[in-house]
Amino acid sequence: MQPAITLHNYWRSSASYRVRIALALKGLAYRYEPVHILRDGGEQKRPEYLSKNPMAQVPTLEIVEGEVRHFLPQSLPIIEYIEERWPTPRLLPEDPYLRARTRALAEVINSGIQPFQNLPLLRRVSALGGQDKEFAAQFIGEGLAAFAGMVAETRGAFCVGDAPTLADCFLVPQLYAARRFGVSYGHLAELTEIEHNCNTLSAFTSAAPELQPDANS
Repeated sequence: MQPAITLHNYWRSSASYRVRIALALKGLAYRYEPVHILRDGGEQKRPEYLSKNPMAQVPTLEIVEGEVRHFLPQSLPIIEYIEERWPTPRLLPEDPYLRARTRALAEVINSGIQPFQNLPLLRRVSALGGQDKEFAAQFIGEGLAAFAGMVAETRGAFCVGDAPTLADCFLVPQLYAARRFGVSYGHLAELTEIEHNCNTLSAFTSAAPELQPDANS
């Protein structure tokens, strides 16, 4: 029996978007709990949310089984937990090398791009007199080019072979963010083809930011 799952997230957060895709690929039902990261200074900073996630970030996965309630932050360990708990369909390949390459692709985005487009950092860049959008765009462009170079070794219809993996869960939200920041990636055919293939699956399209209950709120 599936435990009760709640995803505390924000519609336009790319990290939240990743988890929504993974949950959909696994066919797991969950309750959607919006956390507005802009309203009134950010709902993620309220005491009731900090008790769940002291980093004051989204997403947080809440799992309730009987009398036990757990809160799991950070998109990568959330998806790894989902993968280990519900191993089919696989989001990490069985082959050890391909499994490591899948994680490496995810980390290009998770560690090499995402931190440079996060709202707190961009606010700090702006406060110091910098151009926040241009700052983020540079790292997004460079990171996506690196991702395209790496994925050339492993890609089929998707990032690693012909079935979606953890890497695709990270790539599609990052491409959405790239468009938000005005970063063109049309010249990276590897990425545009993978994105097209992902968007033929309802697990990806149903997780799109504009379709979430708190969209544009």
